[in-house]
Amino acid sequence: MEEVKFNFEDLKVYQKALDFVDMAYDLTSRFPEKEKYGLSSQLTRSAVSIALNTAEGSGDSDSQFHRYLQIAEGSVRECVTCTTIAVRRVYITPEENLNARTILLELLKMIRSLQHYLKNKKAK
Repeated sequence: MEEVKFNFEDLKVYQKALDFVDMAYDLTSRFPEKEKYGLSSQLTRSAVSIALNTAEGSGDSDSQFHRYLQIAEGSVRECVTCTTIAVRRVYITPEENLNARTILLELLKMIRSLQHYLKNKKAK
């Protein structure tokens, strides 16, 4: 049986976002039970939001896609804040925080690059 694939699944930013979702779930699996509906939920929802907004926006007009990427950018910043809180609360190690921030910075650069591409495409 042949695999059915959607165009957005080929986007590198989407693939990187999915990698971060996996990381977020792995990190939060070790958070205290009391954080299940707090920081753990916020981090995973924000991580998932990056991938969801990238996928959803890709099927729309360039200007709408740009808007969805702005939302994804906000979710990246939320994730940074969540991991910062997690390291301060000693739920994750400084090394885990550095790894997460490194991936989030890569995601932010990829999102901004895609936004720049869409803006230049529109100007032509």
